[in-house]
Amino acid sequence: MLTSVRGLLAAAALSGGLFLATPALAQEEEADPIVTVTGNVAIVTDYRFRGVGLSGGDVAIQGGLTLNTAPGFYLGTWLSSLEDSALYGEVEMDIFAGWTGEVTSGVAIDAGVLYYAYPSKDPGAGPSEVWEFYGKVKPTIGPVGLTLGVAYSPDQDSLGGGDNIYLSADAGVGIPGTPLTVTGHAGYTDGALSPVVLTGAGTGGGWDWSIGASTTILGGLGLGVSYVGVDGATIDGVSDDTVVGTLSFTF
Repeated sequence: MLTSVRGLLAAAALSGGLFLATPALAQEEEADPIVTVTGNVAIVTDYRFRGVGLSGGDVAIQGGLTLNTAPGFYLGTWLSSLEDSALYGEVEMDIFAGWTGEVTSGVAIDAGVLYYAYPSKDPGAGPSEVWEFYGKVKPTIGPVGLTLGVAYSPDQDSLGGGDNIYLSADAGVGIPGTPLTVTGHAGYTDGALSPVVLTGAGTGGGWDWSIGASTTILGGLGLGVSYVGVDGATIDGVSDDTVVGTLSFTF
């Protein structure tokens, strides 16, 4: 009988311990926030969009904020100063939303929609805003991180009634024993946003490319330099090959 009582007491104690541990475990699981906000600010010596200069060869100030959720959905905005013009004004404001996450070991995807807006443009200058849908696959192979992307802008007035497709490949690899990461990029545009079309050199598709190096110091402070080039007519500050330096801070 005494043995049975002791067994019941032990079972009750164990059961009580489990009930007491459950809220603590739940609190521990809830410690990770469901929603986080990340951001960045940067100064670049030249704003190059897919190889084409949009700041007239001058320094541009950039920055953005992104609302991230634990399931992988995100919403954000990014801004950059521009060379002042009637069609685009002095500011580009991108608004984007999508989902990103790892679909299998070492492979992540990112898909969403992006809206390019120009809030300071001349209202009478005509349409300039652009909608774009994008998808990226990000495999990691050993020390090399890859990003393979496609971006598609359907027919819209700002593209002259046409569409645009952009294919890109990016690679980054850390240099062993150093804080440096070397990056490479190649992209091909076919449509209204092609370098040859934007520079007035002709019609059809065109390539852009870059190679660079970057490092992060003091936490979120980043330094980078890259050499950028595009196909098409050589226009100073727009489509000439150039070196772009970047000073950024990520938080």
